[in-house]
Amino acid sequence: MFDSMCPAKNLSGLTCYCDGSCPSDKQNGTCQTRPGGHCFSAVEEIWDSEQEELVPEWSFGCLPPDEQGFMQCKGYLVPHLQGKNIVCCNDSDLCNRDIFPMYKSHSTPPPNSQALPSDAPLIILAVILSVCLIIFSLGAILVYQRHKRNKERGPCLVSGSESGTLKELIDQSSGSGSGLPLLVQRTIAKQIQLSQCVGKGRYGEVWLARWRGEKVAVKIFFTLEEASWFRETEIYQTVLMRHDNILGFIAADIKGTGSWTQMLLITDYHERGSLHDYLQSTVLDYASLLAVCLSIASGVVHLHTEIFGTRGKPAIAHRDIKSKNILVKRNGECAIADFGLAVRYLSETGEIDIAPNARVGTRRYMAPEQLDESLNTTCFDSFKMADMYSVGLVLWEICRRCATGGKVSTAEPYALPYHDVVPNDPDFEEMRLAVCVKNLRPVIPQRWDSDPILCTMSKLMTECWHSNPAVRLTALRVKKTMSKLHIDNAIKIV
Repeated sequence: MFDSMCPAKNLSGLTCYCDGSCPSDKQNGTCQTRPGGHCFSAVEEIWDSEQEELVPEWSFGCLPPDEQGFMQCKGYLVPHLQGKNIVCCNDSDLCNRDIFPMYKSHSTPPPNSQALPSDAPLIILAVILSVCLIIFSLGAILVYQRHKRNKERGPCLVSGSESGTLKELIDQSSGSGSGLPLLVQRTIAKQIQLSQCVGKGRYGEVWLARWRGEKVAVKIFFTLEEASWFRETEIYQTVLMRHDNILGFIAADIKGTGSWTQMLLITDYHERGSLHDYLQSTVLDYASLLAVCLSIASGVVHLHTEIFGTRGKPAIAHRDIKSKNILVKRNGECAIADFGLAVRYLSETGEIDIAPNARVGTRRYMAPEQLDESLNTTCFDSFKMADMYSVGLVLWEICRRCATGGKVSTAEPYALPYHDVVPNDPDFEEMRLAVCVKNLRPVIPQRWDSDPILCTMSKLMTECWHSNPAVRLTALRVKKTMSKLHIDNAIKIV
C-alpha cells in the first residue's frame, strides 16, 4: 500500500530503491532509511532541448522519519506550476521500485531564453507584479464586501436567524442521532473563535472556544494523530450515538495547506472539566456519588448496546475508559469522551471494526487480558469486558471521595488506581507484574464495610475487576444495581 499520509510503521529501517536521488556516497541501486522512514518515487516534467518537448524525469530514494520527510510525502497535495508528483511507501523493502506516480502534464514548453531581449526579465517581472497587485486588490475588495454582507445578514448556511443556538440546530437536524449535516459542521468550524487552551495530551490540545457567543470545546489533533481524529469523528457520527451521558458532538473539520494540517473536533464544553480533576477538589455526598456513578454506567450501557432497526446503532466498546476521559456536567452527571480507540461490532456481517491506529490505551487502566496479551480480539464481548474492568477502577476512584457520617474528613484523598504499587507512568511490564502476576487490586478502605451504599459499591467494583473476564458484571447489571441504590437513597432523604 502507498503511505503518503500516515506515520511510518517500520521499526528497523527500510531498504529502498534509489536512482537519481541517492546519498552522495552511494551509486544508483539502494539506500537505507532510519527507523520510521519512507521510500519514495517522484516524477518531474522537464524540458528536453534535443527533442524540444516536455518529458518525465523519475527519481527514487529514501526519506527521513522526521517531520520534514513526512511533509515531503504530502507534496502531492500542493498544486505545482510544473508537472510533478511524489508517492511514499513503507510496507516492505524496495516497495518504491515499481511505483510510478501520475502527474498532470503541462503542454506549454518553457520560453527559449536565447530569443528573448536582454531586458525581458525586467519586463516579465513588472507584468507579474502588476497582475499580482490587481489580483490582491480585487481579493481585498471581495473579502471586505463579503464580510460586510455577513455582518449585516449573518451566516445563512447555518441558520435562518441570528438567534439560532447549537441545541436548536441539533434538534432541527435529520433526527438520526449522528450529528449535524456535514455542510453545517464545516460552516461552524470556520466560524469558531478560540479563546484559551484548557488541556493538552498525547493526541493534541483542547481549547475553549466560542460560536455565536456559546461556549464550545475544540480538540485540535497533532498532525501525526490523523488516525485518532478520523476514528473519533467516525464514532461520533454513528447513527443514534447521541446520549445524555456521551459527550455531545457538534462538528468536525480538517483544513490546511501542503505544509500543515489542522484537524478539529468540536464538542460541548463542560466547565467542571474531567472527572480526574473534579475529584481532586470535590468531596461527594451520597446523592452526588450515585449521580456520577449511575451516569457513567448509563453511558457505557448505551455504547455497549446494539440498537436494531432500519438505521440501527452498532455495539461499541470504548477501549480507553479512565477518569481523564470522563467529563463532569453542570448537573453533576458525567459524559464519556475520547473515542479515538473505540471498536464497533457490525452484527450483519459479524465483523469487528477495529480502526488502524498506532495509539494504545492507558496502561494503568488495562485489563489483565490486555496486559498479558490473552484478549480474544475475534470476540466483541472481550472488548466489552475489558471496558468493565476499567469501569471498576473508576468507581473505586469516585468512592474514595465520598464522605460518610456527614463528616468531610472521613473521605480518602484522591488517588489513581495502583498509586501505591506502580510509579506515575508505569510501563507494560510493571503493570503486568502487579495485575497479572501478583493479582493486586486497589485497596478497599475499612470504613466502606460499615456503610450500606459504599459496601454495595465495593462489591460492584470487585466483580468488575475480576481477573476472569467471563464473570465480570455487564454494564447493564451495574446500571440496574446503582439505579436501585439511587432510588433507595432518594426515599431515605424524603
